[in-house]
Amino acid sequence: MSNEVELVSLDLRYEGFRLKVPALEERLLASMAQRGIQEPLEGVELGGAESPTLNVLLNGFKRYRCARQLRLATVPYVSLGRDEAAAILGLLRTSNDRTLSILEQAAFITELKHTRQWSVADIAQALSRSKAWVSVRLGLSAQMSETVRAQLFAGAFPVYCYMYVLRSFMRLNGVAGQEVDAFVAAVAGKGLSVREIEQLAHGFFRGPPAFREEIRKGNLALPLERMRQMPPSPDGCTEFERVLLSDLEILQKYMQRVMGKSQDQRLQSRAFHAQCHLLTGGILSRCPALVNTLKELHDRNGQA
Repeated sequence: MSNEVELVSLDLRYEGFRLKVPALEERLLASMAQRGIQEPLEGVELGGAESPTLNVLLNGFKRYRCARQLRLATVPYVSLGRDEAAAILGLLRTSNDRTLSILEQAAFITELKHTRQWSVADIAQALSRSKAWVSVRLGLSAQMSETVRAQLFAGAFPVYCYMYVLRSFMRLNGVAGQEVDAFVAAVAGKGLSVREIEQLAHGFFRGPPAFREEIRKGNLALPLERMRQMPPSPDGCTEFERVLLSDLEILQKYMQRVMGKSQDQRLQSRAFHAQCHLLTGGILSRCPALVNTLKELHDRNGQA
């Protein structure tokens, strides 16, 4: 059951853990202006008998910001309990329903790992996930610089471009983190489309130094025009298409390697069996979805 709480009483310490999406927030603002807040905000209650209760917000930051713009004094609020870590775990468990992005998951898991001193095994067990699932998100968070993180979570740089364009350059071309920071700082908040950012990234990381310098200075119009004038790739594929083809090649390669090594008699240690059991369980749980995806991709390509 929700209660009305004063807007100014909410603690926003986790606001930086949630992505801002300006376009979505504008639509939400219009909806709230007409119909009010349809779903209560959620958080955790901190404080004891001798100290005042502090409502720490975990879910509903877009609604909070819209409420401020509408000058609402109070908002509906539901407490997820008095244990901060347990509330974070509860939010992560329901993230599929709440569309918590992988970057937001990574931020909360990193909080549990480093601030709360939880181990990967502890987090995996608490979430009923594999250690690999947790490690992927911790690795994603560790790989992200503060410059990139700030732009992504502020909604100034598209998450899609970071996840599927910039990280492909980092993985396949060995691009240094400083170069990624420089590129993100140069193009963030400029209102560019995903396609334009992809074009500029291709020129920045693969083009001549003069091209890169123009982008660093924020002179984006000329580089974009030059990219549009360039002939199409000889293989006829876009950068994103080439990345997916590379991923499929890697998948095929490692499928063959795993099948070849799995029957080796040298696989005997208890530590290996324990870790392998967890990893294979996680992989097997995703196999039906992977097979269906590959079948759909195969059929769609055959009809093209």
